[in-house]
Amino acid sequence: MITEIASEPCVSTRIFHNLYRDSVSLMQLSARIAELPGLSQACAIMASENNLALLRSAGFLKDAIEAGPNDLLISLLGSNSAALEAAMIEAEAALHAKPLLEQGGGPRREPPRSIEMGLETMPGADIALISTPGAYAAAEAMKALRLGLNVMVFSDNVALEEEIALKIFARDNDLLVMGPDCGTAILNGIPIGFANVVRRGEIGVVAASGTGLQQVTCLIDRYGKGISQGIGTGGHDLHERVGGISMLQALSALAADPATRVIVLISKPPSREVAERVIEAASRVGKPVVINFLGADLINVAFPNLYAAKTLEDAANAAVALAERRQPRIDTSDISPEVKSGNLSPKRCFIRALYSGGTFCYEATALLGEALTSVYSNTPVGTAISLDDVWKSRAHTLVDLGDDVFTRGRPHPMIDHRLRNERILAEAEDPSVAVILFDIVLGYGSHPDPAAEIVPVLKEAQARATRINGPLVFVGFVCGTESDPQNLARQERLLTEAGVILAASNAQAVRLAGGIAAGAEKR
Repeated sequence: MITEIASEPCVSTRIFHNLYRDSVSLMQLSARIAELPGLSQACAIMASENNLALLRSAGFLKDAIEAGPNDLLISLLGSNSAALEAAMIEAEAALHAKPLLEQGGGPRREPPRSIEMGLETMPGADIALISTPGAYAAAEAMKALRLGLNVMVFSDNVALEEEIALKIFARDNDLLVMGPDCGTAILNGIPIGFANVVRRGEIGVVAASGTGLQQVTCLIDRYGKGISQGIGTGGHDLHERVGGISMLQALSALAADPATRVIVLISKPPSREVAERVIEAASRVGKPVVINFLGADLINVAFPNLYAAKTLEDAANAAVALAERRQPRIDTSDISPEVKSGNLSPKRCFIRALYSGGTFCYEATALLGEALTSVYSNTPVGTAISLDDVWKSRAHTLVDLGDDVFTRGRPHPMIDHRLRNERILAEAEDPSVAVILFDIVLGYGSHPDPAAEIVPVLKEAQARATRINGPLVFVGFVCGTESDPQNLARQERLLTEAGVILAASNAQAVRLAGGIAAGAEKR
């Protein structure tokens, strides 16, 4: 059954009762529909209470609606009613499109409607991927655990108490919970969620960070080595109350895995107590372990098999060196020496960093905060200052555009580049901006052709900046591999041709941007 809600002049909303789609496919549908003529925004979601609240705050909904968490809702903002109707027709057609195998003929299989039915069709399965509204994810995850399945919980907005209960149950029953809010994994060579296509090898990675896992595994692939397993834990695993349960389990599993010779541990800023507990456990695994915990003081990692890495790039380099039985060289530098770039106006001195990857923003904020003054971010770490208004930059500003405040009513910026494109144009009109710094993330789940989305905007931004106060500098990097579906070489070529100074990693891009800013201050 479909319920049509009376449309305002520029808003149209439709409810599809008892119809479920996972969050990744809904984000991709939202991005696809939003590109249609006459539309400014499109949002396809499951109508959970939290999602409806986000839609109301984003201006999609004003009145109460008769929809629940089992219903799918599409809401559109556009310039006229004809554009809204055409877009809604296409969205409905996409929702009900038959899978390719079904289109090819043959008997139709009834899709599984429960985890139990899924196990009947795949009796050898040992992992369940949970991607439901957060309020229901824990219950589904527990069902899977009780059936003897490991679990990857893609869903976010799961209560910390529920996460702890799931992980304790899993640990007590020799199972593993990845997540909640686990967006990336590479298991037995298979990318899951937002992940890249990397070669198989002898380096195992455990990460409480999705983009952190992507950066390290991509760099390892570029350096000619491969991944045995890439295990995500969810961003809250190293919270003091969770205690690093999943990271400790994954560390133990990789220690016992004969295919894994070197282990890498990654986390956004962890609880100090939990970080110390993980470090102590890592010292006893009998294999080299590289540790990259952003914002943690790892000077006291004084165990012969442990190697502290300041950046994600350092972690990848160290892991490859250890796999090749070489002593790793850890880079402790902050930013590049002062860099002169082009004919920057004397007034251009600030960096504006616009990230789709949250961990990249953390890493950049930590590096620049050590070297520059007046560094602001919505993900402050170290000496950086919290940004009062995330929609307005000041001095050196670094923004994680994947934060909840930016994704209300919008797909994630790895899928939908429109919000960042708008911000790039706005930053380019600030005569004090010297560098716009950004990431491009490839792999499954991400936009199929990000360079095609951002290059025209970069050209327009440069034209606007030049008219106002002379040219500025674009610095970026691409997180991806040659085997990713977006074609890494083409993406880098298009960006370079558009005038972007490309670095090989986030850390290199940040240090280069910092060097340009330092050079600008000396003029």
